Amino acid sequence: MLIILVIVGAGAVARIDAQAGETLKRVQSRRQLSCGVSEGRIGFSYQDPAGRWAGLDADFCRAIAAAVIGDPAAVKFRPLSTAARFLALRSNEIDVLARNTTWTIGREVGLGVHFIGTLFYDGAGFMVQAAGPAKTIADLKGGSICVMERTTTEEILADHFATRGWKYRAVVLKSQNEVKQAFFDGKCAAYSDDRSSLAAARLSAPGGQQRFMILPEQISKEPLGPAIKRGDEDWLVLLKWIYFAIIGAEELGVNSQNVESKSRNKSDLRLMKFLDDSGAFAKPLDLKPGWVRRILGSVGNYEEMFERNLGKGSALKLDRGLNRLSTEGGLLYAPPFL
Repeated sequence: MLIILVIVGAGAVARIDAQAGETLKRVQSRRQLSCGVSEGRIGFSYQDPAGRWAGLDADFCRAIAAAVIGDPAAVKFRPLSTAARFLALRSNEIDVLARNTTWTIGREVGLGVHFIGTLFYDGAGFMVQAAGPAKTIADLKGGSICVMERTTTEEILADHFATRGWKYRAVVLKSQNEVKQAFFDGKCAAYSDDRSSLAAARLSAPGGQQRFMILPEQISKEPLGPAIKRGDEDWLVLLKWIYFAIIGAEELGVNSQNVESKSRNKSDLRLMKFLDDSGAFAKPLDLKPGWVRRILGSVGNYEEMFERNLGKGSALKLDRGLNRLSTEGGLLYAPPFL
């Protein structure tokens, strides 16, 4: 299947060749998932002191490997820079990109990728010195702001200030570590990034977290989620339902700890269909039966993933906010398993 895509704003054309189902066959044949992740972002994808990859994105990679291969450890994590992530995906260096990447029309239409879903709803904000003069975004007019290149934050920052006629000086750097270091070294009045990223950066602030504050205002929507190369509809459908299984499990109140006990109640037909022990959904997805149980056994449901990596059980202690289920005032919602 040949798909021709125009790169938005670049005047170039990307030619993406992919046959339906080829990615799944490649992954199952080599018995390893190649997953593109960040170069180190606490809460999403980073290496812990033991060298193990941890975070929400890393867990999603493991969920895929558990469902598709039967082994959550069968993942090769590929740390990628912001500039290299989409090229790696389009050139088949990775099978899926799970790198806290914002879902936008420009990327989906112009870069030859499909987003699977929103794994974390975030928004761009600003971090400043707690003892400094800036208490609102308007206080940053005329100041210098550190930001990473080739990110939605860089573009949204420019749009936000230009719309209001505000002047500022962008200090644009190549990596998150460079941006963070420049800010902590006093080279910028503020640091702009996704609010979750700012919270992670503040953990390593010299002199302690209390020296810096994240302004309460938010200037964008940043739906962060995994993406795949365009052209393989079977792979897209499969990964979407792995994603929905994680959310659907929380909706049904089933998790890594209670799945066995709850599934003994065969009269709960909704749960029985969801767990798909019969393989009714596994067969058309080209998976072995028990794929939902394998996901839950490896990473748990969405609540478990969030709390472990970003919430109460993490260093970040983030509130779930919009990342709650729709029944609890959030935006997470899984279609029915019917």
